[in-house]
Amino acid sequence: MHCPFCGHTETKVIDSRLAGEGRQIRRRRECLACAERFTTFEEAELLLPVVIKGDRSREPFDAGKLLAGMQKALEKRPVGREAVEAAVGRICHRLRALGEREVESRAVGEMVMEELHQLDEVAYVRFASVYRSFQDIEAFRTEVDQLRRRRRRRNPSKDQLPLLPGEEPGDGGQ
Repeated sequence: MHCPFCGHTETKVIDSRLAGEGRQIRRRRECLACAERFTTFEEAELLLPVVIKGDRSREPFDAGKLLAGMQKALEKRPVGREAVEAAVGRICHRLRALGEREVESRAVGEMVMEELHQLDEVAYVRFASVYRSFQDIEAFRTEVDQLRRRRRRRNPSKDQLPLLPGEEPGDGGQ
C-alpha cells in the first residue's frame, strides 16, 4: 500500500475491524517513512456478469442503474429504500450465483419483475408495461387479470364474502 502523503511503499497496519455490515475490513495504517496515519477499506471483488442487451450489444452490469429503474417503478409507492436496496442485493446475489460471464438482459428483467411483484403490485405493472412494451389497454388488462389469478391461488379465502355482518372477508367468523 502506497502512503497517500509521501508515496512510500511500506506501511504497517495499526488496527483492523469489520465495517459495512461485515462486508468490508477497515484498516488503520501508518507510513514507515513519514509516520502519517490513514484509513483504508478492503472488500471482496465479486464480479457480476456482462449484460447482453436486446440489440446484442454488451455492457457491464450496473447495480446503480438497476436501483434507479426499480425506484422509478416504485415512485410514490409505500415501499422504503431499504426494501428496494435489499431487492437489488438479492438480484446481484442471484446473478453471481449463476456463475456466468454473460447474462441476457431479459433474464435480469425477469428477476426485477419477480422482486417488484413481491414489493408492490402497482410498481410491478408499471415496470412490466415498459419492459414488455404494452401497446394498448388490453395488455394492461391481461397483466392485471394474471395478478388477480395469482393472488386468488395464493389466498383463495380473500374472495369469499363474510358470513355475518361485521366479519372481515375470508375470516369465517374466527
